[in-house]
Amino acid sequence: MLTGLMLAQQGLSVTLLDKAQVGGESSWAGGGIVSPLYPWRYSSAVTALAHWSQDFYPGLGERLLALTGLDPEVFVTGLYWLDLDDEAEALAWASQQGRPLASVSMSAVYDAVPVLGSGYEHAVHMSGVANVRNPRLVKALRAALVQMPNVTVHEQAAVSGFVRDGERVVGVQTAQGEVRAERVVLTAGAWSGELLATLGLELPVEPVKGQMILFKCAADFLPSMVLAKGRYAIPRKDGHILVGSTLEHCGFDKTPTDEALASLKASAIELLPALADAEVVGHWAGLRPGSPDGVPFIGPVPGHEGLWLNCGHYRNGLVLAPASCQLLGNLMLGQAPIIDPAPYAPQGRLGSR
Repeated sequence: MLTGLMLAQQGLSVTLLDKAQVGGESSWAGGGIVSPLYPWRYSSAVTALAHWSQDFYPGLGERLLALTGLDPEVFVTGLYWLDLDDEAEALAWASQQGRPLASVSMSAVYDAVPVLGSGYEHAVHMSGVANVRNPRLVKALRAALVQMPNVTVHEQAAVSGFVRDGERVVGVQTAQGEVRAERVVLTAGAWSGELLATLGLELPVEPVKGQMILFKCAADFLPSMVLAKGRYAIPRKDGHILVGSTLEHCGFDKTPTDEALASLKASAIELLPALADAEVVGHWAGLRPGSPDGVPFIGPVPGHEGLWLNCGHYRNGLVLAPASCQLLGNLMLGQAPIIDPAPYAPQGRLGSR
């Protein structure tokens, strides 16, 4: 949706096709933290996209609210990491990158987050980190798109393959027939590899299941995001607390499981003991588009003129999206790229079947 919005704002005519509802998969299901969970553990390719996007989100939220009346709720809370094994590396990364990450005393953390569980020994904090309410973001993006005269949104329109004229890709095949275009952009998340396989190409993007639970608490229950032992708690403005998530390799199965529910509840109560008495109001699963090292594929597909990729963002689709889409637009329109496009180029990163 953001790819379509940015290209449409540049004056292109855009048609969006989705097998179900736009934004209904991992975009809807994720936590919405506007940061990689452990930014220092990623390559500079991921960091470059994240930094650009983090600065973009507050303005995006304001513009979507003004355009549509729907508020994506960009909520700046900051983030505490507790008992990191690689705290020294995190602090060194922050110093090198100029990011506001600092070691803080546990007494200061408990003063700031009094509902935090006991037993944690050390913490680092990054101010300014926001979260976005994913379901509201996708609703606002859809509303912005359908308002635009040069955008058509086709839902319940699964794409089964590509239409070719020689080596050139000139459209897509759907159950309703062919849809032709000068350029085709594949942004199908975890399903991108399945579609590219119809051209005999091997795209190393696979589904990685993640399960989440949602509690309802008072609006002031949790003032900041907190993360420990690979699990996080995210406060929404109205008191909903999101706790996640699992990492499961089980194909395209999105069934929530009792085992994950029990594990997530245990993590939630260890992190925030008062959640033992809170109601679980939601439990769901989504499929991340897993990719090697989490580096997305952004750019033209070699040997298939007219076909472009913007996919494979793994755990960071939301935080990397604005920069990814801006970069793709730069490349498609022959503009100076916002960052070096080389690390994301499909060239040399695709196999053949």
